[in-house]
Amino acid sequence: MSPQPQAAVGAPLSRVDGRLKVTGKAQYAAEFDVDGAVHAVIVDASIGRGRITGIDTGAAEAHPGVLQVIHHGNAPKLPYRDNAGSNNPPGRRQRVFQDDRVLFHGQPVAVVVATTLEAAQHGASLVKVEYDAEQPSTDLHDAERDKPTNYARGDAEAGLRDAPVRLDLTYQLARNHHNPMEPHATIARWDGDKLTVWDKTQWVMGTHDELAAVFGLPAESVRVINPFVGGGFGSGLRCWPHSVVAALAARETKRPVKLVLSRKQMYFGTGFRPSYEYRLRLGSDRRGRLTAAIHDIDAETSSYETFTEAVMGAGQMLYSMPNVSQAYRTAPLDVNTPIWMRGPGFASASFVIESAMDELAHKLGVDPIELRRRNEPNEDESSNLPFSTRRLRECYTVGAREFGWQRRSARPRSRREGDWLIGLGMAAGVYDPGRYPGQARARLDADGTAVVEAATSDMGPGTYTSQTQVAADALGLTMRTVTFRLGDSRYPPTSPHGGSSTMASVGTAVHDACTQVRQQAIKLAVDDRESPLYGVKADDVVVRGGRLHVQGNPTRGETYRTLLARNNRTHLEAGGSYTGPPSPERHSYHAYNATFAEVAVDAALGLVRVRRMLGVYDAGRIISPKLADSQAIGGIVGGIGTALLEHTATDHRDGRIVNANLADYLVPVNADVPDVRAIYLDGEDNDGNALGVKGLGEVVQVGVAAAIGNAVFNATGRRIRELPITAEALL
Repeated sequence: MSPQPQAAVGAPLSRVDGRLKVTGKAQYAAEFDVDGAVHAVIVDASIGRGRITGIDTGAAEAHPGVLQVIHHGNAPKLPYRDNAGSNNPPGRRQRVFQDDRVLFHGQPVAVVVATTLEAAQHGASLVKVEYDAEQPSTDLHDAERDKPTNYARGDAEAGLRDAPVRLDLTYQLARNHHNPMEPHATIARWDGDKLTVWDKTQWVMGTHDELAAVFGLPAESVRVINPFVGGGFGSGLRCWPHSVVAALAARETKRPVKLVLSRKQMYFGTGFRPSYEYRLRLGSDRRGRLTAAIHDIDAETSSYETFTEAVMGAGQMLYSMPNVSQAYRTAPLDVNTPIWMRGPGFASASFVIESAMDELAHKLGVDPIELRRRNEPNEDESSNLPFSTRRLRECYTVGAREFGWQRRSARPRSRREGDWLIGLGMAAGVYDPGRYPGQARARLDADGTAVVEAATSDMGPGTYTSQTQVAADALGLTMRTVTFRLGDSRYPPTSPHGGSSTMASVGTAVHDACTQVRQQAIKLAVDDRESPLYGVKADDVVVRGGRLHVQGNPTRGETYRTLLARNNRTHLEAGGSYTGPPSPERHSYHAYNATFAEVAVDAALGLVRVRRMLGVYDAGRIISPKLADSQAIGGIVGGIGTALLEHTATDHRDGRIVNANLADYLVPVNADVPDVRAIYLDGEDNDGNALGVKGLGEVVQVGVAAAIGNAVFNATGRRIRELPITAEALL
C-alpha cells in the first residue's frame, strides 16, 4: 500500500480551538446556559471524624430564595448499584447523604439549593450541624499500615549485605494538590427519568457509568457533556461526590441545578497526590554497578477506599540490578481519597531513586551521567521483555551537550556569583504510558468535509488539535476541512483522558476510523467506470487535499466531492477502534527523559531560584511539536512546584487543611519559571501502537524535582531528602 501523505502530523500547528479560548467562547462546565437552572452550595463537615447528631436547617430554609436543604436525614436512599462500567470499586464509594458518619474534614453533610448563588451561599452558612466528634487520624507518620504489596527478584538482603558500597536513605514527600484554574463544577438536569450532566471531568464515560450506577439507571438514560476542561492534572479522573450531589439535588427540587466547588472545597472535594515516606537502601560495587535495592514505601489513602498508584514501577526496571525487594504499604487515614496527579507514582519514586543515584555518584566520585550509563539494562528486568524503544543513553548525550554539563564541577559549593551559589543537577525519568481500548467515528460528507467524534476530553494538552491532525492525514484532507468533536458520552466510548494514554488510545481509534473511510472512497473510485481511477489498484491510490490520485501521478485522479456526487452518496462513514496492547505484552513500553537543572541558592538566606532547565525525551513520534513544547513546559513547571513550593498542610487535631487557598498553598508563578527548553529524539515506537507514539504528558514531570534537588546539592553541599525543599532546610 502506498504511504498516505503526512501534511498535518509533525507540523507545529496552532490550536484549532485557540480562538474560542482566547475570545471566551469556549464553554466550560459551569458556563452552560441551562434554562431554569438554580444554584447549589455544599455544607462541609467541620470535624475530621465522628457522627452527625443534629442538623438545624430552619434558618436556611427561611432565607429568601432558598428552595431546599438536603442532608442525610431527608435524602432518599440511592441504589449505588455496582456495575462493571463504574469507575469505583464495588461497595467502596463515599455514599453522600446516606448515613450520619463523617469520614473526613470537609465531607459534604448537606446541600442548599436556591434561586441565586448568593442565596445558596448565605443559606449554607445558616445550616447548623451538631456532631459527636472523634479524634481523626490524619498523620502518615503515626498511622497503621495495610498489608504490603510486595515485589522481589534475587535476594536483596543478601545482595545489600555483601555490597562494598551501601546507602540507607529515608525521604519524606509532601501531599500535593492539583489546583487547576477551572474549579470542578456540575450542572445536572432531569428530563423524566433521564439525566443530563455538564461536568468537569477527564473521563466522560467514567462519570457516565458512575452516575448510572449510583442512581440505578440504564446506560442510555445518562448523558455527560464536557467539551472543555480548564486544567485537570488528574483531578478529574473519577466522578467525585459533588457530581452526585448536583444530580440528587436536581431530582429532589425538580429543577436543573448548578454546583461549583469553591477553591477551598477543591482541597477536600477532589483528590490529591498522596504523601509518602520512602526508605531506599541501595548497594553497589566500587565502580558503581548496582547490586541490590530495598524499597520500603508508605503512602496515605482514605479510610473508606484504598488508593494505589504505580510507585513501584521505576524501581523495578529503570536500572539493571540482580536483587530488588519492594514493599508498598498504604496507610488508611481520615482524609478524602487521593487520586492520580501528573506523573503518578513515577514522579514520586523518581525523586527518591534519582536523588539516591546522585548521592551514590558523589560518594564514588563518578559523574552522575556515567553512573547511570553503567547501570543501563539490556531488557526490562522486571518482565524479561525487550524494550520497544529505550534511548536514555542518547537522552544523556544530547542533554549533556546542549546543557553544557561539562562545565559542572563535581565539588559542591565550587561556583559562586556574588551571594549566590550555583549548581547543576540532572535526573533520568521513565513513565509507563497508558494504552486502553477506545472507539471513534468518522464521517466524510459530500461537500468534502469530515466530522470525527470520540467521547474523550481535553484538559489542555490540545486533544482537539492533535486528533484533527491525525484525522486530516488519514483522510487526506486539510486541517480546516476536518472537525473533531469530543466531550459527549453519546460519542463512541473512550478511556480516561490521563496517564499519557489519549494519543495512543484515542488517536489510534481515530486513525483507524479515518483510514477506513478513505479506503471506502478509494474502493468506490477504482470500481466506478466513470472515475479516472477506474481499474487502478487500490493500494496505489493516495489522497491529498481532498483529492484521490495515483501515487506518483497526481494528474490522474478526482476529488472526494466529485466522486460522492457522481455516486449519489451523501456521506461515507466508519467506526474505528483500538483494542489496547497485546495480551500478553511483547515489549516493555515506556517513555524516557533526561532532565537537567541549574539553580542558584542564596548562601545567607537559603532561597532557591531555578535558572534554567532542559528536558530531552524519548517519546516516540511527536504528532504536534508545538503542543509537545507546551506539555514539556507545563510538566517542568509542575516539577518546580513539587520540588520547591507545594505542600498541603493539615491540622492533625481536626483534619482541617490549613492552606486550602492559592495564597497559602504555593504554586509556581512567572517569576519562578526559568529558561525552559525541550528536545525530542526523532523516531517512532512502532511496537507500541499504529501511530508510533508514546504519551508525553506524564513523563515531562518525572525527574524534574530530583534534577532540582541534585542541583541544590551541587550548589550547597546540602542533601535535602524532604519535599518541598525549603529555605529553612538549607540554613
